[in-house]
Amino acid sequence: MRVHARQGDTLDQICYRHLGATAGVVEQTLELNPGLAKLGTVLPHGTAVQLPTLNTAQLPAKRALVQLWD
Repeated sequence: MRVHARQGDTLDQICYRHLGATAGVVEQTLELNPGLAKLGTVLPHGTAVQLPTLNTAQLPAKRALVQLWD
């Protein structure tokens, strides 16, 4: 999947927003995008980022939402 950075985005934010995970995904994304790390921590607006394809076993399990006052 190819996505574009928003203003102020970091690679962690992009991976979490689109894939729901960052553990191991950031490293895979850097391998898919040579030279991306040279752009710095905050990516320039509009930078194209190719994200890895993850299978469902690699995604974190959804947790139930806890409400304090029900």
